[in-house]
Amino acid sequence: MSSVTVYPGRLEGTLTPPPSKSAAHRAILGAALCKGISTISPIALSDDITATLEAIRALGATATLEGTKLTVDGSGTFQKENVQINCMESGSTLRFLIPVAAAGGVTAEFTGRGRLPQRPIGIYLDCLPPCGVQCITQGGLPLHIRGKLQPGIFSLPGDVSSQFITGLLYALPLLEGESRIVLTTPLQSAGYVDMTIHMLARFGVTVERLPDGYRIPGRQQYRPSDIQVEADWSQAAFFLAAGALGGDVTLEGLLPLSTQGDREAAHLFTRYGALISWSGGRLRCRSKFLCHQEIDASHIPDLVPILAVTAALSKGETRIGGAARLRIKESDRLTTTQNLINRLGGHCRQFRDGLVIQGVPTLSGGQVDGAGDHRIVMAAAIAALGASSPVTVLGAEAVNKSYPAFFEDFKRLGGRLQFNP
Repeated sequence: MSSVTVYPGRLEGTLTPPPSKSAAHRAILGAALCKGISTISPIALSDDITATLEAIRALGATATLEGTKLTVDGSGTFQKENVQINCMESGSTLRFLIPVAAAGGVTAEFTGRGRLPQRPIGIYLDCLPPCGVQCITQGGLPLHIRGKLQPGIFSLPGDVSSQFITGLLYALPLLEGESRIVLTTPLQSAGYVDMTIHMLARFGVTVERLPDGYRIPGRQQYRPSDIQVEADWSQAAFFLAAGALGGDVTLEGLLPLSTQGDREAAHLFTRYGALISWSGGRLRCRSKFLCHQEIDASHIPDLVPILAVTAALSKGETRIGGAARLRIKESDRLTTTQNLINRLGGHCRQFRDGLVIQGVPTLSGGQVDGAGDHRIVMAAAIAALGASSPVTVLGAEAVNKSYPAFFEDFKRLGGRLQFNP
């Protein structure tokens, strides 16, 4: 697909969001580090998950997908000496696997495409060489590493990306001695680190939280496990917004006490004024009069595009801050979200780390550049529901990065759209 035209309307019905991409990445990597067989289900094959599967295979693990059940045998992990790891556009794959490969003493080349080669990896270039790993790069990808990671103290900021912390938390238990992670600035996206520690525990690996970081005992062994992957709150948020913006949507498979930080979406849509209710494990969201709010996005950056679209159709002025890291995602998401709203007749301006959105009764429709960013494409499709005329979204295939079935699910709830050649 090159573009899709989405028509105004409302979504109604029941849907199960895809399995959590963040949890699946972590489960797959944990399974690859076990000397034995683990199962993970359900798995949905997005481009990012495919990148992680190919990465663990490159390291020597075997992974077989039958339907939605993935079987992983990590017995052969680290048995290959020189490996090529193509991370595609997946920041999680890249940042999780660099220290893990180094912990196994693997000589590896990391490559990627899209904006991934320009996304920051400097934290590893600073903290890995003093602990035995040579990193060769011209500033980004490709990155060549060689040498075996040694235990030590790893100092890094907590406000760039939690993915660096997760990568180290997976790698350091494999080393011969104890290590520490020291955070030099306050941690953002703390929910993602909580998810990592929870998943590590499922594989028998322990991490001790400290006031300034984490203590990681060495010589730990990952133990095989059977993992059930919960539904994805990040993707659910798009359909919660559809419910809030004139629809009536019920979502199944979400855990109200999930370690996913984006579970905050239910609270945030309630604050907008939507009718949110839990019943029998199902989360229902219905429309009501929506009003502005103030949002600190430092722990929920992935929700910003859809929260901003909702604000564009809510009364008053909404301010979203703490989102500077969105400038280094698949697109500069502060700029592309601003462009999305303004191109459709809304009012949005940006500042250093956030957005200010002045709500309007209805959007005018038009054409939006998806900017090669899955979350911008999905947010634009939801915005079309509250427009007075259709919205054409360019680069609709970007949804394959995280949610290939997004448009199928959109139609399943009564959405009208047309793919264009």
